[in-house]
Amino acid sequence: MLRQLHISNYAIIDEINIEFSSKLNVITGETGAGKSILMGALSLILGDRADTSVLLNREKKCFVEGTFVVDTKKEVKKFLSENDLDSEAELVIRREIAANGKSRAFVNDTPVNLDQLRVLSNLLVDLHQQFDTLELGKSDFQQDVLDALAAHNELLNEYKSAFSKLSSIKKELAELDDKKLQFTKEFDYNKFLFDELEEAGFKNNELEDLENELKLLNNSEGIKNALTKVYADLKEGEQPVVQQLKIALNQLQSFSTYHPQLPELLKRLQSAQIELQDIADETEQISDHVNYDPQKIEEISARISVGYKLLKKHGVKTTNEIIDLQNKLEEKLQSVLNIDDTIAAKEKEANKLLQEATQQAAKISKNRLTQIKPFEEKVNKLLAQVGMPNAKLKVQLQQIELSDSGIDKIEFLFDANKSNRFEPIRKVASGGELSRLMLCIKSLVAQSIDLATLIFDEIDTGISGEAAKQVGIILKNLTQNRQVICITHQPQIAGKADAHYFVYKEIKGDAVKTNIRLLDKDERITAIARMLSGEKPTAAALENAREMVMN
Repeated sequence: MLRQLHISNYAIIDEINIEFSSKLNVITGETGAGKSILMGALSLILGDRADTSVLLNREKKCFVEGTFVVDTKKEVKKFLSENDLDSEAELVIRREIAANGKSRAFVNDTPVNLDQLRVLSNLLVDLHQQFDTLELGKSDFQQDVLDALAAHNELLNEYKSAFSKLSSIKKELAELDDKKLQFTKEFDYNKFLFDELEEAGFKNNELEDLENELKLLNNSEGIKNALTKVYADLKEGEQPVVQQLKIALNQLQSFSTYHPQLPELLKRLQSAQIELQDIADETEQISDHVNYDPQKIEEISARISVGYKLLKKHGVKTTNEIIDLQNKLEEKLQSVLNIDDTIAAKEKEANKLLQEATQQAAKISKNRLTQIKPFEEKVNKLLAQVGMPNAKLKVQLQQIELSDSGIDKIEFLFDANKSNRFEPIRKVASGGELSRLMLCIKSLVAQSIDLATLIFDEIDTGISGEAAKQVGIILKNLTQNRQVICITHQPQIAGKADAHYFVYKEIKGDAVKTNIRLLDKDERITAIARMLSGEKPTAAALENAREMVMN
């Protein structure tokens, strides 16, 4: 319930504070006095976007604050807990708009964003404004009405979750099918490339190693001749170097004790002799393994030629890059095989979710169908009550494919004159008819949902007399379990109020300002009498107004 509304520096409102009743609150005033401005200010704390044009004084900020009593609202407390907001018996929502256009919102002094504010406000208030009757013709609203009456919100949420998962998996399947199609198109070509590389069967660094081996074979004769000459010079020539060192070593050996440096010199000569002996042996060994082999040269050249063609074909430079390419092609080929398994698993999951969603949608559809007849009867009874005895509402429910809301297409059909020709509401109902029809529907829906405050901004458009009186009765009945705030021009509705507020303009200094005040009983009688007969009410109007207030 909205206990208090404080508005400062908004449009032509300087500063006002309204304490609301927990029952039926009626707001009246002359056209243009500022009643809709109040609703505009209230909309700010319900999450509407801010506009700096609403600032009365651009030197200070605009400030709108609403105090709500929420001690028994479980959904509100759940929202506050989930968003780490303080949970108290009273909820204070504040909206500030600075001169630079920056807007801030607070819940119990904790900053929140507009999305959070909108979610919270939907749990607190249902605000029906003059043009909201257009919603009545929309399929989403009509479906929401039946769902509210069916009270199957938990089932609906479960279905929406299953349908969302199903839609997501269907999207994944479509992507997998596209990928499979692409893989299939490329499979033969990739298979050809892979087979070619696999047949070549190159090993790491093979081409580089073969190039070095080919250079050796092509120069084998020269290398062998050089190695043979080196070996001969060291060991088998006329005066081999190794033998010469041995002679030199023997010549100095006998004098080693006569000079202190000779032993070290002898040791070095001995090391040199041993090293050259090893070099000669290794030279001989290498020479034995270096042989000119034309067949081998031809084989290596052919192998290198295959490798060069593959390098050029695939635009790479090394053997290892060829091997990497072969591995990637193998992965692609394997992916074609794996994707079928993935698709099969996804299809199995999708079928399971489809079955689950279909069963849930069938239950939802059955619940909606169950509500149609009593809903039609109650609405049509209320339509007669509000001065439309010939009008009838009919609900059409058609089965469609699974959608995010189930398997139903719902259409409210309307016949205003017992013609038995029912047409969609959006095509045939007038503004006044829509207003009364919306009130009848909302009065029924309100009994099924836990909404503490209903706000109607000129729901009485296009009606008067007995119809207005009946609208007042319906509004009054609504207050048995909730707060109702209603802006009206109808005296019959104003007469039903538990609290009657009067909006008026006054001149302060050189400016016109909007103000509001709570009327006492005598003031109410006078205000209602003026609504009946004009600025100077007649005695009959006053008596009529008194009867309305007293009853």
